Amino acid sequence: MCDDTMKRPPPIPPPILMLALAGLAYAATQLWPQWKQDWPWASALGIAVACIGLAFNVSPKFAFRRARTTVNPLRPDAVSHLVTDGPYRITRNPMYVGHALMLTGWVIALAHPLTFAAVPAFVLWIDRLQIPPEEAALAERFPQEFAGYARRVRRWL
Repeated sequence: MCDDTMKRPPPIPPPILMLALAGLAYAATQLWPQWKQDWPWASALGIAVACIGLAFNVSPKFAFRRARTTVNPLRPDAVSHLVTDGPYRITRNPMYVGHALMLTGWVIALAHPLTFAAVPAFVLWIDRLQIPPEEAALAERFPQEFAGYARRVRRWL
């Protein structure tokens, strides 16, 4: 018997989780300023990585709009179409890859070693708590199509 909580994603939307972890990362720079590094390339690299993340995050939304299906991560049961084109040919979760890259860009720009813990925290939360209920809903709604898609395309990259 399956635990009903595994059928629902956590009540925290992934963008809010990303922003909360970004805020905690910034707080770490204020609590331990002596650990800030002098990386002259940090700002430029951080901005570049965050921009790549933004592209990964925004482009799938257009694919969802074209398919006339929901992008709401709190309601995976409301999906009306399995989107497998565009960025979904590379990863099953381009929006979450985008969030992770935006957060990575932010922590690079902060140039503080403690802030890098935010990225694996985000990825673990999303991978263990957010994605499984979404994939279960897709597998239930589109059993053969999703099974084939999951075999062809990785969850992340």
